[in-house]
Amino acid sequence: MSRNGSALGAFYRRLCTRMDKPSANTATAHKLARMVYFMLTRGKDFVDQGQQQYEEQQRQRSVAALKRRATALGFVITPTGATA
Repeated sequence: MSRNGSALGAFYRRLCTRMDKPSANTATAHKLARMVYFMLTRGKDFVDQGQQQYEEQQRQRSVAALKRRATALGFVITPTGATA
């Protein structure tokens, strides 16, 4: 799982940076179980969004959270352009 190029692998690696590996493993297994449950109950196929799209989504969430925190502290954020 840690070398997997899927979104679930990226999720696991992100969790490993915040917690110990057994807890990250349990959280990832729980997420996988929820995914399987929803696939079975809704009858839809699983479509992996991929590691790149997952990381971009996480980046957008981080930027939005930083903007909210800055606004709450009274700062104004001005984007300077796209970063690599």
